[in-house]
Amino acid sequence: MRKHALRIAIGLGLVTIFMIHAAGWLKLGLVQQLELWSYDHRLLRTMTGGIDDRIVIVDIDEKSLAEVGRWPWSRNKVALMIDRLFDHYGVAVIGFDVVFAEPDTSSGLHELESLAHGALRTDVNFRRIVEQSRQKLDYDALLAAHLKDRPVVLGYYFGNEAKGKSRVSGILPAPVLSADAFNKGISSIPEKYGYGANIPVLQQAVDTGGHFNPDPDLDGVSRRVPLLQRYQDGYYEALSLAVLRTMFGKPDIVPGFPDTGTPILEWLQVADIRIPVDSSSAALIPYRGNQGSFRYISASDILNGRVAKEIMEGAIVLVGTTAPGLMDLRSTPVSAVYAGVEIHANMIAGILDNTIRHAPGYARGAELAALAVGGVLLTFCLPLLGPLWSLILTTGVLVTAGVINFIAWRSGLVLPLASQMLLFPALYAFNASYGFLVESRTKRQITGLFGQYVPPQIVSTMSKDPERFTMEAESRDMTVLFTDVVGFTTISEKLTPKQLATFMNEYLSAMTAIIYEYGGTVDKYIGDAIMAFWGAPLEDPNHAEHAVQAALAMRKRMLTLQKEMTVQGFPEIKIGIGINSGQMRVGNMGSSYRVAYTVMGDAVNLASRLEGLTRQYDTWVIAGEITQMQVSGYLWRELDLVKVKGKNEPVAIFEPCGQESELEENYQNDITLFNKMVADYRNQDWDAAEAALDILISAKPDRKLYRFYLNRVLEYRKVPPPEGWDGVCTFTTK
Repeated sequence: MRKHALRIAIGLGLVTIFMIHAAGWLKLGLVQQLELWSYDHRLLRTMTGGIDDRIVIVDIDEKSLAEVGRWPWSRNKVALMIDRLFDHYGVAVIGFDVVFAEPDTSSGLHELESLAHGALRTDVNFRRIVEQSRQKLDYDALLAAHLKDRPVVLGYYFGNEAKGKSRVSGILPAPVLSADAFNKGISSIPEKYGYGANIPVLQQAVDTGGHFNPDPDLDGVSRRVPLLQRYQDGYYEALSLAVLRTMFGKPDIVPGFPDTGTPILEWLQVADIRIPVDSSSAALIPYRGNQGSFRYISASDILNGRVAKEIMEGAIVLVGTTAPGLMDLRSTPVSAVYAGVEIHANMIAGILDNTIRHAPGYARGAELAALAVGGVLLTFCLPLLGPLWSLILTTGVLVTAGVINFIAWRSGLVLPLASQMLLFPALYAFNASYGFLVESRTKRQITGLFGQYVPPQIVSTMSKDPERFTMEAESRDMTVLFTDVVGFTTISEKLTPKQLATFMNEYLSAMTAIIYEYGGTVDKYIGDAIMAFWGAPLEDPNHAEHAVQAALAMRKRMLTLQKEMTVQGFPEIKIGIGINSGQMRVGNMGSSYRVAYTVMGDAVNLASRLEGLTRQYDTWVIAGEITQMQVSGYLWRELDLVKVKGKNEPVAIFEPCGQESELEENYQNDITLFNKMVADYRNQDWDAAEAALDILISAKPDRKLYRFYLNRVLEYRKVPPPEGWDGVCTFTTK
């Protein structure tokens, strides 16, 4: 954790910022926009669809305006429409999504009265006719008479002007709740200071009204309806709520608070219906589908009786307009252009069907908990995981959050989603970017330190945990390899400087590629010689086997390289390889002027001596006995027991012949016979040793190793070794 402290601190900072947003102390515009977007998409994918026949919209549409005339119509026509709806069609209730804000003077009564009180005031007959005609020509009084004692709700609106700058027109109905209705309950219902309502004669006739104020979100989209609005000392209900209460006989509205004792408004109780709201009394609009989810009837068809009675009978009627010129079109989640009157229809249907979703007060707490749990989990786990598991964990957390949110949505609860959908990928992206940038920097550092010694794949492995690697000297169990071109001095004398450079580049490149392939570290080039080791800087428990594999691959590659170089005019070459394992000192060593990452120790010196012995034993590769003991599955030829210069103790030396499973049977038999011959030789059984050598030489007469041992046997026949002879051959030169 200390290693990733900075990354964890930044991650916790991100979590904190999102939690401050969720707590409401800071507003992140992007999160708010995405929350609205996610709400819309959840809504669009779960709408019930279909047409609700219980609610009918009487539409003042283009057709009605063409047949009846421009709006507003004279009030006698509205009175006729009301009579038709109640008396002929038998509707249950009517709600007007329009305002009758000004008196109707279309009958000419006002002009007649002006004459009666002016130029014709002395004409008794004229004045009598005016008085007799008043009842028929006072269209406002006529409409009021047709409204009286009928279940009709008139619409009005509250203005958004600031206090002191508000305007009022008409009169409001009586408030449905007094100012102290919430007692100590907390609500954030905004107070309004102006309104546009119906003229007194009409409002007083129905005694009921409902506001049709839109409550758009920041993006101008209507997703909720404020069921209550505060004005002066009272609370006023929305049109949809007023229509339902009128149909039910005007039951009281009872504010609801949770049993937890938290005094935050969460629902409104009307009769046996509980309507979920937020603290500002706004209810989410339960859109059924696109515009047209309710039956639209042209108002002119109602006036002219062109509608089948069964369509309208018992229906809840909303009178509104879809004509573009009358300015009652809204932006909604389901459509950018949507009739405002259908919003009220959706609200009424949602209240009746109990399909209004609830964004409860504890939703903020749930969001905080989700951000804390998911954010802290990812913050502490992602730095410890690789790219694949980081992606899996982040995806799992996102899916879990999404599933919980979906289950809540299906249950009627609206829980915030966008903050989690932003935070969790942001933490993943940050950790991935941080890891990439730090890894790139670390790789550059590691490459600067080790790139000249080790292959790229080892550098990549080291860069994942650079603190594990150091260039300081330390003791390790490792394997070292020396290789040299046999007779290089003679070869170089035959080549021009340019040819020699080409020769060396091709040879060293080919051998170095093999060392890298098997995970080795190049220590240095010494003229035509290469020194390499396994087990540092990256620990390698199979360092001995990898070195042997590299040596055999180098021998195989030299056979093809000889042919390639011969074609280019270079002389045929052969190399000798010495391998030894054991404890070595590895790290940066040198002087104050120059240091190098290298290995030192007796085991290293022995490997160098073994490389030199390849000429004596006519073999490509010689390995020490510690290397031979650490590698299984290979067939070995025991070459000899020797004392090399600088070593007092004899060591057994071996030639690795290859993996036992891959060698031909005849070759395996030769190796077995040779190893038996060496045992007979050390036991001074010269006859058995000579017999074995005769067989080996007859099979491979050019193998100098066999002649080498045969000469030894013949000499010891003539001059037997001294008593206590152990078969050790001593070399006094390098």
